[in-house]
Amino acid sequence: LALAHKAGPQAKVLVDTGHHYVGQNIEQIVAWLLHLGALGGFHFNNRKYADDDLIVGSIDPFELFRIMREIALGDSAGVAFMIDQSHNVEGKIDAMIQSVMNIQTAYAKALLVDEERIAVAQAEGDVLGAHRVLLDAFESDVRPLLTRWRGERGLDADPVEAFRAGGYAQRLTAERGT
Repeated sequence: LALAHKAGPQAKVLVDTGHHYVGQNIEQIVAWLLHLGALGGFHFNNRKYADDDLIVGSIDPFELFRIMREIALGDSAGVAFMIDQSHNVEGKIDAMIQSVMNIQTAYAKALLVDEERIAVAQAEGDVLGAHRVLLDAFESDVRPLLTRWRGERGLDADPVEAFRAGGYAQRLTAERGT
């Protein structure tokens, strides 16, 4: 943020979810940057042992949900959302599609947070109550909602299966002889 301020008024901060310290409260950083109007974008990925090695939300889906909640609450207009991954085991395209699906799922759940109930719990100092409100949304099954949303847009209910059924990866593998 300090470097962005020195670079000028158009410079913003990029949050890379594979580069923060282990245990970092990344959603607090997101909330703070949104509040300051300094969040420029995301490089979404996940990591366990190194950067950019896993599907978004695969290690800590609750963290992704908490990040999406801050995005849902804040002014995220103009914030760029990118996926920055390097797949070494799973297929690159279907893993990327799964990452998009995980982000959509986390965002849909974030939109389900009962803000009125959480505000009451916070005002009463009821930390467990506020946590339970978050869990209610996080544990909601939003797959039917996302299936309907995709259907309304002419998209397949399961984009990973649609990609696999299309045979692109198999054709590419055959063409490369690998």
